[in-house]
Amino acid sequence: MTDTTTSRRDFMRIAAAGAAAASAVAMSTTTADAYQGNMERALSSLYDSLASLREASSNKGGHRIKAMDLIQQAIAEVNAGIEFADDHGGGGQQ
Repeated sequence: MTDTTTSRRDFMRIAAAGAAAASAVAMSTTTADAYQGNMERALSSLYDSLASLREASSNKGGHRIKAMDLIQQAIAEVNAGIEFADDHGGGGQQ
């Protein structure tokens, strides 16, 4: 029973140390990127739409596939916009 208690304590100590280290790394690598709330919500909606289309039946005359391709392009563009904003101080007019 002592071995189990010791190993649980060791595990908890290691887990706590790992969590602290992860927090320290995250804080040291976090940049001053502006939060892109609208863009993040758009990405979420696009991923939800893509998932719905993937689950839909395929009898759509190719339009379902075309829509999935366009959504994947939109996802890439939104990600590019987020990256651009991050690289240029969090925004811009376009």
